[in-house]
Amino acid sequence: MSRRDQIRMTEDEVRAYLAGQKVINVASIGPNGRPHLAPLWYFPHEDGVATWTYGTSQKAKNFRRLPEATVLVEDGDSYEKLRGVSFEADVELVEDVDEITRMGTALMQRYSGAKPGDPASAELRAFIAGQAAKRIGLVFRPTKVASWDHGKLGGTY
Repeated sequence: MSRRDQIRMTEDEVRAYLAGQKVINVASIGPNGRPHLAPLWYFPHEDGVATWTYGTSQKAKNFRRLPEATVLVEDGDSYEKLRGVSFEADVELVEDVDEITRMGTALMQRYSGAKPGDPASAELRAFIAGQAAKRIGLVFRPTKVASWDHGKLGGTY
């Protein structure tokens, strides 16, 4: 078995890894043809991830022109602890304000420590209502996934 096969995560491990991390790095293609890289908070969604961003942001403009991305989530501070998931994705742009509000609520609850489905506080609902009209939702649907968990090597290289 190759080293690559040894460190690959299963689909369940990928889902659990994405559920446990907090920041994705998203690459879109800018107007000059070069990658535009941006870190984003996210929440797991179906087999991929979702987030929101300002509708006038560069990444939003890039995704309107070409709704494709590469997404990277990684961690580990030494070789034997390196883990990560990288995937190419089709990007769905969500412009319905009610859906953006739901996405914003899921996102903010995740980062405030609330559980999915917990009622949002009045303060959070007011914040999201003020933001939703300025934002678009982004759903990243993986088309090709690569993963690695060097911990599976058991300290041998």
